[in-house]
Amino acid sequence: MEDMRALSYGIGQQYFDERDYRGAIRALLPIVEETPEDVGTRLLLARAYFHSALLKPAAEHLQEVIDRAPTESYAHLMMARTLERLSRPDEAAKHRRIAAALTGDDSLLASHSLRAQS
Repeated sequence: MEDMRALSYGIGQQYFDERDYRGAIRALLPIVEETPEDVGTRLLLARAYFHSALLKPAAEHLQEVIDRAPTESYAHLMMARTLERLSRPDEAAKHRRIAAALTGDDSLLASHSLRAQS
């Protein structure tokens, strides 16, 4: 069974690397459903949802990652970007502050949309 999960994860990673985010979702979703505690796979799934512009499922999976691994700085950064795209900047700012605090990188405090305008 572990071999099948590893194979499915590899396929999901390959789809993601090839920017076939919907294919990645199809490959990764069964793994996450079977092993919900697998933070790494869930984070990759959330990223695939984000890149597919499926922002609500991305936010749901990112929240699961944050609940299970609150010091996962990249999950906080992705949550901030997702919330910004959902027009929820106040909530996004909280996650940007956490990501900056966890990494020591104050450049993470600026929203993605503000950096693009500079």
